[in-house]
Amino acid sequence: MSQQLSILIPAYNEANSIIRILQKVAAVKFIQDIHKEIIVINDCSTDNTQQIVNEYIALNPQLNIRLHSQQKNKGKGAAIHKGIELATGDFVIVQDADLEYDPEDFNILLKPMLDGFADVVYGSRFAGGNPHRILFFWHTLGNKFLTFLSNMFTNLNLTDMETCYKLFRSDVIKKLYLKEKRFGFEPEVTAKMSRVKGIRIYEVGISYYGRTYDEGKKIKASDGFRAIWCILKYNLF
Repeated sequence: MSQQLSILIPAYNEANSIIRILQKVAAVKFIQDIHKEIIVINDCSTDNTQQIVNEYIALNPQLNIRLHSQQKNKGKGAAIHKGIELATGDFVIVQDADLEYDPEDFNILLKPMLDGFADVVYGSRFAGGNPHRILFFWHTLGNKFLTFLSNMFTNLNLTDMETCYKLFRSDVIKKLYLKEKRFGFEPEVTAKMSRVKGIRIYEVGISYYGRTYDEGKKIKASDGFRAIWCILKYNLF
């Protein structure tokens, strides 16, 4: 019996890149005949992201794509929560609407899960031999610090806690009660997943094509401080 991967794409003002990422996701050929379910969660964009996605769906009726539009801007974490709720696949992964992560890496993440070893697979930007754009020393140092701090409390040995690419078995992620509505999703889900009895977490190296702020990168220093608070909150309290 074929299995299905639900690909969640939270999008906020991504009119310039949303078509390209949908095309890249649609073009991926999965191992073991995995089927795709693509769910775009438009986080009340102020540009024409919603119109572009609707037009793409109309032009590609053969693709299993759904669009959900938030009534107000709630943040990336809230968009992911809605996507998890709507997902019907056996597995769930988050795909940012920008072009920093390559959907061709889905198969690398799926392999340990399909082989029966993993319940959760993180895609690390700091491991493996895949291409990585060279950008932002302090941003990279901040990511590594957040991963180190998270590992101290979770007793995991991740190299990239903040990665977008986290692949979950649906029955596992749907049982978690997640609250963080913005970029606190990453430390919260890591803290709560680490406490699931018998959970098997793996990590694989992925490629990373980072954006500059001029190219549309949205994360700010304040999000890093929020992540520190979330690490402490969801691990200690």
